[in-house]
Amino acid sequence: MNMKRIFELVLLLSFSLVLVSEQSFIPDPPKIGAKNFILIDSITGKVLAQQSPDGKVEPASITKIMTGYVVADQIKQGFISENDEVLISENCWRKGGSRMFIEAGKRVLVSDLIKGMVVQSGNDASCALAEHVAVSEEGFVDLMSRYIYDMGLKNTNFVNVTGWPDENHYSSARDIAILSKRLIEDFPAHYDIYKEKFFTFNDIKQRNRNSLLWQDETIDGLKTGHTESAGYCLVSSGVRNETRLIAVTLGSSSEKQRIVDNRRLLDYGFRYFRTKKVLSSMELLAEEQVWGGEKESLSLLSSQDVYFTLPLRDFQNIKSNIVLDDYLQAPIAKDQKVGKLEFSLNNKVIKSIDIVSSEEVDSLGVFGQAWSNIKLFVYQFLMEED
Repeated sequence: MNMKRIFELVLLLSFSLVLVSEQSFIPDPPKIGAKNFILIDSITGKVLAQQSPDGKVEPASITKIMTGYVVADQIKQGFISENDEVLISENCWRKGGSRMFIEAGKRVLVSDLIKGMVVQSGNDASCALAEHVAVSEEGFVDLMSRYIYDMGLKNTNFVNVTGWPDENHYSSARDIAILSKRLIEDFPAHYDIYKEKFFTFNDIKQRNRNSLLWQDETIDGLKTGHTESAGYCLVSSGVRNETRLIAVTLGSSSEKQRIVDNRRLLDYGFRYFRTKKVLSSMELLAEEQVWGGEKESLSLLSSQDVYFTLPLRDFQNIKSNIVLDDYLQAPIAKDQKVGKLEFSLNNKVIKSIDIVSSEEVDSLGVFGQAWSNIKLFVYQFLMEED
């Protein structure tokens, strides 16, 4: 083996040792009492901890996150309004479990019913909203099914709007996390209600059942649930260091334990991970030569925002590499995909996005195009020789 080859091997080994020494080593997620759980970042959706996340289990009042999502979307589409007055039916007035204490025959604003459902977890309020949107709870359940399908929630099936126990009413920790992420992204104004600590209706002041709102000011939602068969459930979300996490714990043994379980997950995630934006949509990446075009060069842009959820020190080790589909030859349309940008960490590609053209480039005339093709052929030959 010659000295040059030995030097190359030593250099490669040294570089590998540097990479290993720069990798972030973090502890395993904490052991918690919940039977099913998941912890994700709200922007990237990266899973930071999980246990049986796809198991089909009873979600109890966590169901009302979906009820709220459907109502918020119906308001956005203009089918109903927050200012609508809803006539309360005897069916909704008779609902058992947690209640807002609405009265049959009275009219209540949609905005109040939403707060009664979110803050007080009112089954009566959920029923009234369902009847207002879809005439009946059964009609609303059919509507919920469409949203479940649209979100790709593969382990979810709802047969009522409250979470009342039923063997055919189930979801999973992962599906609930996806739903919660969508709610936060799609309806931020509606999500703001989930952090309200109290709501008073009919001179009855009730407390939000999510005790984390009192324990940690960084927590701003989301929803509790409990039945004898489901155990104690909790979905929570909060923001620290510009990072939003969502924790779902299902089947905890007590009200106190579900708080402990949920908080342990959040504390773990916030301590060891950060979410950062590393690239903006339509950000300039490079200038590249164009062959056979009326313009000699073209700006290449990123097609989307890029975020990563990683241990903090790993961000400095992210590398990026532009890979073009081919040489750029006119004509080229604006926003045309021309390649990809690969991001790697410790020599492993962790994400790839499309690269697009910044503008339209028309081709030269027949003779200009022919001459350009000749030049490109020579250029490719020389590149291959190198």
